[in-house]
Amino acid sequence: MLTGQLRNDIDSLWEKFWTGGVTNPLVVIEQISYLMFSRMLDMQETTAERKAKRLGKAFTRQFPETTEGQLLRWQNFKNMSGKELMPHLRNQVFPHFSDIELNGSDIAQFMADADVEIRSESVLLSAVEMVDKLPLEQSDVKGDIYEYLLSKLSSAGINGQFRTPRHIIDMMVEMIDVQPTDTICDPACGTAGFLSRAMEYLTRTHTSEDSIYQDEDGNPVYTGDLLHEYKDHINNQMFWGFDFDSTMLRVSAMNMLLHGVSSANITYQDSLNKSFADAPQEENYFDKVLANPPFKGSLDEQSVNPKVLSTVKTKKTELLFVVLILRMLKLGGRSATIVPDGVLFGSSKAHKQLRQELIDNNQLEAMISLPSGVFKPYAGVSTGILIFTKGGNTDNVMFYDMAADGYSLDDKRNPIKDNDIPDAITKWKRYSELYQAGDTQALAAEFSDKTQKAFMVSAADIKAQKYDLSINRYKEVVYEEETFEDPKVILGKLKSLESEIMADLEALEKML
Repeated sequence: MLTGQLRNDIDSLWEKFWTGGVTNPLVVIEQISYLMFSRMLDMQETTAERKAKRLGKAFTRQFPETTEGQLLRWQNFKNMSGKELMPHLRNQVFPHFSDIELNGSDIAQFMADADVEIRSESVLLSAVEMVDKLPLEQSDVKGDIYEYLLSKLSSAGINGQFRTPRHIIDMMVEMIDVQPTDTICDPACGTAGFLSRAMEYLTRTHTSEDSIYQDEDGNPVYTGDLLHEYKDHINNQMFWGFDFDSTMLRVSAMNMLLHGVSSANITYQDSLNKSFADAPQEENYFDKVLANPPFKGSLDEQSVNPKVLSTVKTKKTELLFVVLILRMLKLGGRSATIVPDGVLFGSSKAHKQLRQELIDNNQLEAMISLPSGVFKPYAGVSTGILIFTKGGNTDNVMFYDMAADGYSLDDKRNPIKDNDIPDAITKWKRYSELYQAGDTQALAAEFSDKTQKAFMVSAADIKAQKYDLSINRYKEVVYEEETFEDPKVILGKLKSLESEIMADLEALEKML
């Protein structure tokens, strides 16, 4: 949890970047990421030195023991003057990132082309001073720090791309119940919001005051962390993110590192491109896929993965990504994916083919209708969350009509009291519990009323509506009868009121 002072420090630094001419929010985060990475390398080296001294063992250094090599360490250059610091970072420290090896982590390769975009010496010194104060040694705070930095993108915008609100991600992660044994992917990962929040969910749900394990020296360690036995899987095999924006990959890799995942598989890849067709991750690979893929855009058909086109022949990215996700999932694997409303009711052949594929050849479990202002200030597009399992076929689909998400639905997105998310999660868990138990009687009793926010629709009814998945197709509206006074009575009241006004005016005139 960030303190108010830490938030103020970050806000102050953000303002200094802005006044210093660095106005692109991604560049600001990128520059801070480089500095944080540099400090973390030095912290890691210091820890390794202490351990080596205690055990009397040698270790592989990240920084040569020469004078020049030691000047690459944060502790030895952070107090340089601005005039010295800028060329030292550009010509010595940042180029050294490409020589770093972090136990199989790919983050060093994303930092390899780091450059100093800060032109003001005073801004650079302020940035170094602020990063030096950050409590990066506190594992439960590092991720919060970066999340707060990324939240700045919400108000500033990021070159046409937009972040998924973190409370929406948290809802999706909880709904598909991410487990530490899963292999998870986001095929258009952006800042790795889905992956990092999945890690936070695991940390929250796998803690206990009673857990205990032994460290590498055989000493008992008491901890609340129940994820210890899964650490290797979590650090190396669990998380996968693909994107073709190198800046985003850099931010993603740093985000995962700060959330405690040292070697997340953050990879440069256009997931829809035919170059991905032969990758092992393209088919039957993942247990869970969480995604908010690009909505608007058409692709050159010649460049698209032909295996995806074989299911739905279209150029629309929002349709192609859903097909890709189905391919990427293992049989029985699950996904929560955000789609624009057009996917739910579009009348083209491709739209209908996709919805038919979800209903007839897979298990479409739920469609959560989101308020149209969820993605403001970027866009007011209406969206929904599809929750589905690969394989089988659909019996019923739970619909949920979310009217509020805890924030105003205007460009300001201020916190408000109205919030349907807790109820949506509760209803979903109840629906899933009854469905898994095969209790059709209870399902019908609790979810057959289509006037409620949560209700169930049979696959047969959906097929009868040409596989339309828009919530308004099935939700029933209750109209309350309004009674009004007789027009003659209303007219009489108006005359009486007018008489009173005229009397008051005459009394006022006499006073004058």
